[in-house]
Amino acid sequence: MFQNKKHRIALISVDGDPAVEIGQEEAGGQNVYVRQVGYALAQQGWQVDMFTRRSSPEQAAMSTTGYAYAQHSPNCRTIRLKAGPAEFIGRDNLFDYLPEFIEEFQQFQQQQGFHYSLIHTNYWLSSWVGMELKKQQPLIQVHTYHSLGAIKYRSIGDVPVIAAQRLAVEKACLETIDCVVATSPQEQKHMRILVSSNGKIEMIPCGTDTDKFGQIQRSAAREKLGIAPDAKMVLYVGRFDRRKGIETLVRAIAKSSFRGEANLQLVIGGGSRPGQSDGIERDRIASIVTELGLENCTTFTGRLDEIVLPFYYAAADVCVVPSHYEPFGLVAIEAMASQTPVVASDVGGLQFTVVPEVTGLLAPPKDEVAFAAAIDRILINPAWRDQLGEAARQRTEIAFSWYSVAFRLTQLYTRLLSETAPNTRPRIAV
Repeated sequence: MFQNKKHRIALISVDGDPAVEIGQEEAGGQNVYVRQVGYALAQQGWQVDMFTRRSSPEQAAMSTTGYAYAQHSPNCRTIRLKAGPAEFIGRDNLFDYLPEFIEEFQQFQQQQGFHYSLIHTNYWLSSWVGMELKKQQPLIQVHTYHSLGAIKYRSIGDVPVIAAQRLAVEKACLETIDCVVATSPQEQKHMRILVSSNGKIEMIPCGTDTDKFGQIQRSAAREKLGIAPDAKMVLYVGRFDRRKGIETLVRAIAKSSFRGEANLQLVIGGGSRPGQSDGIERDRIASIVTELGLENCTTFTGRLDEIVLPFYYAAADVCVVPSHYEPFGLVAIEAMASQTPVVASDVGGLQFTVVPEVTGLLAPPKDEVAFAAAIDRILINPAWRDQLGEAARQRTEIAFSWYSVAFRLTQLYTRLLSETAPNTRPRIAV
C-alpha cells in the first residue's frame, strides 16, 4: 500500500507561501492550511515538497541548488520558485507569471531526477498550474479552492479584469482534474450550484493545532497579556480586508449594552503594511473607531505571532468572525480549540464549523444589530460562555485536528494512486 512507504508529493500554493509570517498582506488561512497539511502529511510518512513563488529579495536561493528552501522537518520543505519579480504581487496580477512558475517547476524536477506522481494545488492560480502540468506529464491532481470566484465577485463592487479568467479556470478544474476537496458541506454545495455539476468532490475539512490551542487557562492568559480579570474581552483575528467584516464588528460594539462600561475591551489582532491595501483598510477601521468614540476600549495589537496568538484566544470571552463569506474559517476553529465561543457570520463554511447555541452563535453578515445582540448574550452569561467553550473544544478534538485532516487526505491520495493504471503511472520518487 502507498501509505506504508514514503512517496514524494507536491503541494503547490503559488500565491500563499506556507513559510511566510501569517498576517502579512494576503497571507491568512490558505497559508496556514498548506503549511499544516504539509507538516501533518510528513508525519504520516509522505515526503512533502511545498512550492510557492519567491516574493521577496530576502528569500535568497541556496547556492548548491539554485533554489530557495525552507526546511521544516526531515520530510517537509518549502521550495520557492521564480514567478515574476521577487516582490509582493497581488493575486489578481499574478496570472501572467504562471508560465514561468511552470518552467521553474519542470526544471526543478529535471534537476532532482524525478517527476511527482501526485500534486495538491491550492487556490485557482495553482489549479491552472496543475492542469498545465498534467498536459506535460502523467500525474494525479487534487485541488482545494480556498475561495470561489463565483461567490467573491457577488460581494464586491469593483470586479477585477481577471474575473472571467478565474471563473473559467475554476470550472475547468472541477470538471477535469482527479478530485476537488471541499472543506465544508456548504462549499461543496456552492461548487455544484455555482461552478459545475460535473467532476469529483470529496469533503475533508480544514484543521487546527489542538496541542497549541486550548492549553492555557483564561486567567493565566489575561495575566500574561495585562488584561483585567473582569474585562469583557471581544476578539477579532485576521487580515485587514473589507470582506472580513471588521466594520460590522466595530459598529456592533458601539451598539453593545456593555458600551460605556470600563471593562469592555475590543481587541483587533492582525498586521498591516502602510500604503498597501491592508494598511488602507486598517486606517479606515481606525477612523470608524474614532468616529464612534471607541478609542478607549479598542486595541489594535498588530500582527500576532504563533507564540502569542494562543494567549489572545484563551483570554477572550468571545471571538468574532464577521466575514462576508468564508469557505471554511480557520480562525473560528482556532478559537473553538481554545475553549472560546465564536460569534460568526451565517455564511459558507462558518455554518459548518460553528454550531449555533452549542459552540457559539451565528448572525447575518453585515448586520451590526444582530452581531451586537449575539455578543451581548455571551458576555452577559459567563456560565453559558464556559459551557459553549467546552463544547467548542470537544468539537475541534473530534472533527478538526490536523492529524485527522492529513489521515483523510492520505486515504484520498492512496486511493487515487491505487486507481492509476500501472502503465500510465509516473515513476514515484522514494
